[in-house]
Amino acid sequence: MAGLNKACILGNLGTDPESRMMQNGKKVVNLRIATSQSWTDRASGERKERTEWHRIVIFNERLGEIAEKYLQKGRSVYVEGELRTRSWTDQTGQEKYTTEIVLDAFRGELVLVGGNGGGEGRSSSYGGDFASAAPRQGAAPARKQESSWDVPSDNHLDDDIPF
Repeated sequence: MAGLNKACILGNLGTDPESRMMQNGKKVVNLRIATSQSWTDRASGERKERTEWHRIVIFNERLGEIAEKYLQKGRSVYVEGELRTRSWTDQTGQEKYTTEIVLDAFRGELVLVGGNGGGEGRSSSYGGDFASAAPRQGAAPARKQESSWDVPSDNHLDDDIPF
């Protein structure tokens, strides 16, 4: 049976997108997104907050271009990708590990939330397999097609149904 590996993050960018070229000549874009959770401590009544930082790695060329063009520090963004853990050896010879959310060439989603400063407003969604680089600004609700069926206008329930 196949598994599901999907991570969804909605948060704010902690830094501007960082891009670099890999040895194979392809570009990779890195994002750092902060998600915050707040609560009131029951014992003290004090308001507390915890912030988690998430590493996002974009291998999708189009999503990387969009991230570089439209994202900046503080902007609200939603990303959907695959969790991956990788390891490397640092300068002291110690093995290190990190877990990242990866947006591959044909997988992943990037949604710009709010206006330029990250406030409320429109959102623009970009998927890994979209055909156009133009953002979908504030998607209009889908229109319901008229039905040719005669549907009763009242909410009468049939009492003869045995369940």
